Amino acid sequence: MNQKKLLSGYGLKYNPFLPDVPTEALLCTRKIESFCWRIENAHIREGGFALITGEPGTGKSALLRILAERLGKIPEVRVVEMEHPQSGVADFYRELGDAFNVSLRPHNRWCSFKSLRERYEAHIESTLARPVLLVDEAQEMHAKVMNELRILSSTRFDSRAILTVVLAGDGRLVEKLRREELIPLGSRVRTRLVMEPASRQELLSYLEHLVRTAGNAKLMTRPLMEAVADHAMGNPRVLCGMAADLLVAGMEREVDTLDEKLFFELFDPSGTEPVERPKRTARKGRSR
Repeated sequence: MNQKKLLSGYGLKYNPFLPDVPTEALLCTRKIESFCWRIENAHIREGGFALITGEPGTGKSALLRILAERLGKIPEVRVVEMEHPQSGVADFYRELGDAFNVSLRPHNRWCSFKSLRERYEAHIESTLARPVLLVDEAQEMHAKVMNELRILSSTRFDSRAILTVVLAGDGRLVEKLRREELIPLGSRVRTRLVMEPASRQELLSYLEHLVRTAGNAKLMTRPLMEAVADHAMGNPRVLCGMAADLLVAGMEREVDTLDEKLFFELFDPSGTEPVERPKRTARKGRSR
């Protein structure tokens, strides 16, 4: 039996715990909503840099998905995702030229630089909105490429931004922006969002949202949800990984509902009883 049939047996339209869930299945918290609002209502008109940072698994890429979909619904906004942040300068220009439909000569950096700027300015003149470049895993970018992007994104002695850039990366990106050669870029970041470890209640809300949007709000018992949230270390990626394993185990065992018994069978094969601690021996008094 294929997985689609197994999922339909649980009343699920898709596996809610995999990374490729529909964008509407991603929970938009108040902080995420505020960040997206600022990009939609300020950055696309004024341009400039925005920064998303956080430890792996805290939701940076998911936020970029939410943002890309929301911006994509605005007719005059052109949204481009940088697919290879590790590129050198020549490949950086090749990728931008391909993304913005500009014929470039990467060996002639000045010509490429000028052509991209002209395309951005023409877009602004016709729509009044800045093109948007989204860069995930931005900690992998070379310093030369980041500085090239900084200079490319503004005109008139740095008084006019012609591109909106959203960089997302882990702690290494924060450290990189403190380096002397990248301080000019770091000082231009207008909007920042730090994705922090989620609280227990936030993880529970996310889990509830995932199963509800997938079609079966009762897929997991409340005690199971609490157990998964307690063991996820505040990390939504860890949460989804554990839940995905539970769903597969439930399919294999053909259980109707995923419960805490399944959790302990899967993640605590030695049993649920606490391990008895060895008794401490009393210290002998000092001889006088």
